[in-house]
Amino acid sequence: MLPSRTRIEIVNIHASCVAAGNGGVLILGNSGQGKSDLALRLIDRGARLVADDRCDIWFERGRLWCRPPETLAGKLEVRGIGIVERPWTAPVSLALAVRLSDRYDRMPAVGQVETVAGHPLPALLLSAFEASAPIKILLALEQLAPAA
Repeated sequence: MLPSRTRIEIVNIHASCVAAGNGGVLILGNSGQGKSDLALRLIDRGARLVADDRCDIWFERGRLWCRPPETLAGKLEVRGIGIVERPWTAPVSLALAVRLSDRYDRMPAVGQVETVAGHPLPALLLSAFEASAPIKILLALEQLAPAA
């Protein structure tokens, strides 16, 4: 008898995701907190859409991965315009979780993590609507990148 393969558990969460640098940025927050808006501004800076509003997340080969649910692939909600179709990429290995908040510490603790699908992911807490939010995310990704 052949050994059975372990089925990978996929968790669907309320979040948006873009691919930037060497990994995916998972944007977490409540409805209306700016997930799609922040994703759009990151795309404007060269990131690629992975998923908007809902993300399929799983752990495989020692990493967290993300893809859009099939029915939402390539769709991005742009408040004031509606749902627009955009080029997208998937799957992407997650590098950073961004938790949206109206208030956060000026000098955060080192080594912040967000538990996603039961696994730790480096995290950043920030406000989506600050003009500098996309730049802060790209700087955080640079700091996470292995030294060349």
